[in-house]
Amino acid sequence: MPQPPPAFIHIAFYSNLRYLPLIYLLPEDTMAKCATLRTLPRNARNVLYDENMMVIVESDQFFKEISDAVAALVFPHFGFRGWIEHYSGHSPVWQLSYALPVWARVLNDEIGWDLQVLLLIPRSTVIPFFNADYIKDLVGRIVKRAISEECWQPVFDVVKEMPCDEDFMNWDTNVRKDFLRKWYHTRSKKVQMISLDACLEDEEHGIYEIEDKSAYFEDRVIGGDFCQRFKSRLSEKT
Repeated sequence: MPQPPPAFIHIAFYSNLRYLPLIYLLPEDTMAKCATLRTLPRNARNVLYDENMMVIVESDQFFKEISDAVAALVFPHFGFRGWIEHYSGHSPVWQLSYALPVWARVLNDEIGWDLQVLLLIPRSTVIPFFNADYIKDLVGRIVKRAISEECWQPVFDVVKEMPCDEDFMNWDTNVRKDFLRKWYHTRSKKVQMISLDACLEDEEHGIYEIEDKSAYFEDRVIGGDFCQRFKSRLSEKT
């Protein structure tokens, strides 16, 4: 006997179930790269009523794969050059692309696509993959909506104005090389780079030539203390 859909399902705050609707938004070619996500049936009720599937949903690997997949979808709509792989967790735009709670909420606000709706679909129905052009258009709309509702545009403006060294990721790109040249002023022929170690090794012409002001301060303190103790031993006649 088929099980009726639950009238209402309560999702714990830290449960990965809240991200299940995002699974059925992913393009088919993206799903092909996600070994864990591919094991889930194309029907939310078949996931909910299967203990083994629920274990997968609540696993760390599920969270990692859905996070990477969604971030890769939304990042190109942020308006930054390059790919998301050029950035790391040090970058605000990288972190915002991985804001799964935001993407799940905005997706629902845009087209009413949440877990409660998915559970109304009969278990015998296979949810098809969306057309790639439709997904691209939809993701563009939800990114624009998220930027507006979450007030992210000022953050993006600052990141564009003051870009960092591609978040210190080990990527040999022209953007990285250009940044390093500007940061270390290596475009200028008049700049000579000298290491601190070299200065320390050169006792005659290196850092040791810098006058140590703290030494004079110490001498003044010691001298003042000596004078005070000496004066206290003097009699009034002296």
